[in-house]
Amino acid sequence: MHSGPEPAPERGRLYVISAPSGAGKTSLVKALMERVPALRFSVSYTTRQPRPTEIDGKDYHFVSAQRFMEMVAQGEFLEHAGVYDHRYGTAAATVEQALAAGERLLLEIDWQGAQQVRERLPEAPSIFILPPSRRALEDRLRQRSTDSEDVIKRRLKDSVRDLSHFSEFDYVVVNDRFDQAVAELEDIIEGRGAALRSQRPEILRLADRLLR
Repeated sequence: MHSGPEPAPERGRLYVISAPSGAGKTSLVKALMERVPALRFSVSYTTRQPRPTEIDGKDYHFVSAQRFMEMVAQGEFLEHAGVYDHRYGTAAATVEQALAAGERLLLEIDWQGAQQVRERLPEAPSIFILPPSRRALEDRLRQRSTDSEDVIKRRLKDSVRDLSHFSEFDYVVVNDRFDQAVAELEDIIEGRGAALRSQRPEILRLADRLLR
């Protein structure tokens, strides 16, 4: 007996996660991916050089500035932005294939890219990560950086400017206690994030302190 065509898989979901530099996003995302094995990481394109530990096609797709601009001209990106003298972008076709296959995809991008995704995929939940204090932000930037004092100060200034965009996101997680922050990210991914909305009073108070 012919049972007819297989039903199409339920459409997947794209989650957008952003943070100012120094908020600890990369470590949180890595821990989240370990806790939610069904979550796939969306690999972005970039014009910057790979770091020694990075693998092409796994961490980023590393391309020349010329190739990147060709992709922009051909409308191949869901979003793209310039960050610290380099360009980053997400291929629209890759995201669409994953969503059509029913996958859950995590996109780690800056607030500029998140604005573009919001315009094209407004149903994609967006998450912003805040540091617990200005001091914590500065300490993290210093710990991970071999840069000069001038560059660190520029990055701190840029990070504070970036975190002013927190209110554009659906959810905010504060990276104060690492394990708690990972658990809260998991709650959002699993549809239990109602208490973590970006407009909750304690976040508005924290943002006010961070932006002073």
